[in-house]
Amino acid sequence: MQTIKIDIVSDVSCPWCIIGYQALQIALNNLDDSISAVIQWHPFELNPNMPQEGQEINEHLSQKYGIDEQQLTKNRNMIHARGLSVGYEFGNRGGGRIYNTFDAHRLLHLAKLEGKQTELKLALFDLYFKESGNPSDHKQLLNKAELVGINKEAAEKVLTSTMYAEEVRHEQQHYQSLGISSVPAFIINNKHLISGGQPPDMFEKALKEITSQR
Repeated sequence: MQTIKIDIVSDVSCPWCIIGYQALQIALNNLDDSISAVIQWHPFELNPNMPQEGQEINEHLSQKYGIDEQQLTKNRNMIHARGLSVGYEFGNRGGGRIYNTFDAHRLLHLAKLEGKQTELKLALFDLYFKESGNPSDHKQLLNKAELVGINKEAAEKVLTSTMYAEEVRHEQQHYQSLGISSVPAFIINNKHLISGGQPPDMFEKALKEITSQR
């Protein structure tokens, strides 16, 4: 069995990131007799200049992408269907807000050090997409950290300070310097890039090709 390293560059408010991860897991499950994966997450902010209070989501998407309400509804329905196809049910994102995620990424850095990074990442996806939560709210972040078994005092220390801010910014700059300008980005063995929320069969085919080259 081959062990591969998968680095995932993503944001917790990116629907295609959880769709892509779910599809990757299906592919890995299909290949579990030949491939095992070590996964690490890396920060990307879709909206680094978003103020703390956030912005109404439809207003934000209209301003950012220049699309109307009809197209927003069409896109939302497509994302919901794609989520269901890989076993992830999005909550009602017809309204709500989009938020700054920098503190969530700092907490994810702590989670990596404690060996709980994937658990916290998935909990934060659920917070935002299933519970219409706020991933910039410290109380909600602490609740999710506790839920996955991260030391509460350590998490509070991170969120009430600037701990890991430099590390997060350094990682963001590193992946931007590699040409990554959209997420999700899946980097296999530091060499092969798979971009976007691809379907499971595409991940499976790519992983087979990559491991056969070795």
